[in-house]
Amino acid sequence: MSHTYDQLRMVLILGSGPDVIRARSWPREPFTHIVAINNAWQIRACWDYLIHPEDFPTDREPHSHDPETQTIVTADNYVPVQNRFGGFVYAGGTMAFTAGYWALGELKPDVIAFLGCDMNYDSKKTHFYGKGTADPLRDDITLQSLEAKSARLMTLAALQNCLCLNLSDQPNSRQVFPRTDLAALSGLTRQKHVAMLESMQSSVDAIGLNAARQREADLNYFVPSGRYWEEAHRFDAGELRRLDDLWLRASHNGGTTRRTG
Repeated sequence: MSHTYDQLRMVLILGSGPDVIRARSWPREPFTHIVAINNAWQIRACWDYLIHPEDFPTDREPHSHDPETQTIVTADNYVPVQNRFGGFVYAGGTMAFTAGYWALGELKPDVIAFLGCDMNYDSKKTHFYGKGTADPLRDDITLQSLEAKSARLMTLAALQNCLCLNLSDQPNSRQVFPRTDLAALSGLTRQKHVAMLESMQSSVDAIGLNAARQREADLNYFVPSGRYWEEAHRFDAGELRRLDDLWLRASHNGGTTRRTG
């Protein structure tokens, strides 16, 4: 292939936000892998990975899939990967972040582009299939600031030479990833990627980053099983809010936070 973007490993992560339907008509290129979260496998047939939590209803899974080209990623697969990045309490216990960390750890991409993962539920149609349960807005101690959790993912990805980008065309998003579009991704060269990555890396506050990492180590809110809700009594909401603020400052997104609780 003569395209410049075939030099880059690009992962497309599809959530269930209303604008994910735009991906139905998108060409397969420039993406090397397509990861669908929960019901988003319905958007297009050519997904590579479907990732869902343990409590995802079996009747919502695909009736069939090609086991040679398509893989269903479950907790057995993503919990060990998530643990390499500090675990669910620090990463945020919702599938948009879980999918991001799993893709970062397992697919080793240059770019992770999200669509339908804005986690913004102000409109009546919260999901592409209508009104669904807004999982990231549930009463969960790990999800007090969705912005902080996306800042953490973006920062840790950048340190692994991976750009987290948001393909959304919605006016509001809880993600703090830079916005882009399909045309820009299709024209992304290695040179442009390096320049964007260097800009993102240079914007990280090293002192703030070290402070956030040290605070995570000191708190030791690590649950190897991934079932952090079974040990919720160990976690202090105030400490996690302060940790969120450290990650926002480390990524220079301190003014964008909006708490869910």
